[in-house]
Amino acid sequence: MAAILLLIISNVFMTFAWYGHLHYKNVPLWKVILVSWAIAFLEYCFQVPANRIGSQYFTGIQLKVIQEVITLAVFMIFAILYLKESLRWNHMVAFAFLIGAVGFAMKR
Repeated sequence: MAAILLLIISNVFMTFAWYGHLHYKNVPLWKVILVSWAIAFLEYCFQVPANRIGSQYFTGIQLKVIQEVITLAVFMIFAILYLKESLRWNHMVAFAFLIGAVGFAMKR
């Protein structure tokens, strides 16, 4: 569970690093790049330990698939709350397919 929690925290930072600047389109690009890099550093501070811990229980492929589903879940919440975007039925279908991918990846 520690690896999953660290992956969630990591993905929150990653999402803000990659997409948080969309609210600040009037800020020069070089400034948002620097801020994004600073946020991404925090993301790596959680991502690397998550993968190190997770590798004791999961294969690398399993970790990656888990991380992608967490990324999508975090981004969906971010898109709704921060970007004020709507969640549509096709987004939910795509998410269901990714959850299915996790199930297939966990088979040994």
